[in-house]
Amino acid sequence: MQISVIGTGYVGLVTGACFAEFGVNVVCMDNDEKRIARLEKGDVPFYEPGITELVTKGLSHGRLSFTSDLTRAVDHGEVIFIAVGTPPRKDGSADLSFVQEVGRGIAGKMASYKVIVTKSTVPVGTGALLQQVIAHGQSKKIAFDVVSNPEFLREGSAIEDFMRPNRVIIGSDSERAVAVMKDLYRPLYLIETPFVVTDVATAEMIKYASNAFLATKISFINEIATLCERVGADVQMVAKGMGLDQRIGSKFLHAGPGFGGSCFPKDLAALVQMGERAGYPMQIAGAAASVNAQQRSRMVGKIKEALGGLQGLTVGILGLSFKPNTNDLREAPALSIAQELMGQGATVRAYDPAALEEASKILPRLTPCPNAYETARDADALVLMTEWNEFRNLDFDKLKTLMRRPLLVDLRNVYESSRVTAFGFRHVSVGRPSKDTN
Repeated sequence: MQISVIGTGYVGLVTGACFAEFGVNVVCMDNDEKRIARLEKGDVPFYEPGITELVTKGLSHGRLSFTSDLTRAVDHGEVIFIAVGTPPRKDGSADLSFVQEVGRGIAGKMASYKVIVTKSTVPVGTGALLQQVIAHGQSKKIAFDVVSNPEFLREGSAIEDFMRPNRVIIGSDSERAVAVMKDLYRPLYLIETPFVVTDVATAEMIKYASNAFLATKISFINEIATLCERVGADVQMVAKGMGLDQRIGSKFLHAGPGFGGSCFPKDLAALVQMGERAGYPMQIAGAAASVNAQQRSRMVGKIKEALGGLQGLTVGILGLSFKPNTNDLREAPALSIAQELMGQGATVRAYDPAALEEASKILPRLTPCPNAYETARDADALVLMTEWNEFRNLDFDKLKTLMRRPLLVDLRNVYESSRVTAFGFRHVSVGRPSKDTN
């Protein structure tokens, strides 16, 4: 089978490279010619474990190619995936202008039957809108079907998520289109991946409902963490006890500075907007977003309280990306926290294994450091913001010689307090009692 993917951002490139690994002949198209030139050389413009190797393999085997020519992409693909951005508008609703633009482009160049698939996260009603856009844009009537096939890729483990997904959602009213999509995903039948076949609107809602629920779990445990601090309970043990209940599950019950990234904040806002337009306020989704915003301010307050103020002090931050194994800084808690710390008079030093260069552009007052230990040099506090693996076994004896004060603010609860305090450090975490040195 031959497919095309329109958009070579995170979702589009992972989708194209993984399908090529399945043996499908893939053309990835983007109107950014510089980006295409980089990709043709195997130069991936973002960090994701394994993606460079997969792109290189696809190129060398002739199953993956790149182009800025939309005509070539449309001609090539029996299935055309739309994986362009749907950024939030000022009111939080999803901006579908890129999706519509691609739809009009496909309509003008279509010469045979196509299955046109929305891979981007799009609000309910987008499939119907795209159907209209393409139909109205055709110069002559050519059959096509629109399918919703939402992605559930986690940054940092996207390839594994694509290759071994816990489900595949296919939204379509066309038996022909469903048959084509099932054939395309046939390799997943061998590992007994569950398939959910439904209508387009339901498939679109599944993606938003899934992300909103996961975001709500995070906000919920962060509220519980705040209460734990006030009543003397341990949120980690609370979460463990909750997670062993199979109706709840253990994932996304990790207290911290709140969620970020390209999905949860944007999708929550879009869901709230969908509710308003439908005349039904989404109260729980709205509350999840509100708690998440408050959590960042809480973390600044926690750091400030531990130091007894911020003016004239130096804070070292370990990790800037919104999660480990990615360089994605979109809505990253570390950025807003760092900015607030500097706004209150602190000097902020920082290190991140993948996102440091971009973070320095966003926050020019940030002092970039080459490693964790240089970040700690002359710092009054070291804040563990993103739980990269290299931060899980820090040399506390070395850190103590470098820092002005032995203070670790552990916003991901990576360390047990007893281990940290044994080295003469004060340990401040989230949802657990602060511990002074032994």
